[in-house]
Amino acid sequence: MSDASAQGNPLLAVPGAVGRVVLELLTEVGCISRYLFQSLREGVRPPYRPRDIFRQMEVLGVNSMPVVLITAVFTGMVLALQSYTGFKRFNAESLVGTVVALSMTRELGPVLTGLITSGRAGASIAAELGTMRVTEQIDALTTMGVSAVKYLMVPRIIAGIIMLPVLTIFADVVGIAGGYFVGVEILDANPTVYIKRTFDYLETQDIISGLIKASVFGGLIALISSYKGFTADGGAEGVGRATTGAVVLSSMAVLISNYFLTSIITG
Repeated sequence: MSDASAQGNPLLAVPGAVGRVVLELLTEVGCISRYLFQSLREGVRPPYRPRDIFRQMEVLGVNSMPVVLITAVFTGMVLALQSYTGFKRFNAESLVGTVVALSMTRELGPVLTGLITSGRAGASIAAELGTMRVTEQIDALTTMGVSAVKYLMVPRIIAGIIMLPVLTIFADVVGIAGGYFVGVEILDANPTVYIKRTFDYLETQDIISGLIKASVFGGLIALISSYKGFTADGGAEGVGRATTGAVVLSSMAVLISNYFLTSIITG
């Protein structure tokens, strides 16, 4: 059916708009998958550049540490406060520490770290690579026979896979400490009972599952942000669109993949 007919009939305009969105999303997924396979192929080929990887680990991990820790500590504090308020109705205040620990290690630690990193480091990656694209620096690398994917994308993906679990460990520790502070110092919980309850039901699997999620999130954030930077066009405006798209798409990828990872790990 022609576009003119669809525009004349409002009932046909809605399916058409939905179809266009789905096609655009599938196109994005296909392009990202192509860059992923190319990165895997280039990543196993010598020469290797550990110095570039360490530099990106600093950009993605070390520079993101302050905002991640601030987010984690206040998340743990709010979680303890809300849990205490709810559990008090059932005389289950002693389980506040358990809820904070399980929530931080299994879900809130990796997810919040992924979202914060996508907003900070993901935007930085997309802006940097987008600027290199519109100023033809990436084209210059290709002209000189250098693989732009290996030189620019692979170190960022590896750094993301390594550093997101590290950030998540710090976020878990700080979040649990924030919950302890609220529970013991503000709500007058017994510190011995709080600590005991915190670790009574916390298992190694809970921590490992969160770190696995964080590693996947890191790879996705670096891959998607690099892809948006690589495909930027249209000068400064195009770089801005690429940066915004990188943050939005990588944040969505974190939330969507979190569901499937949870289903696999808990299944």
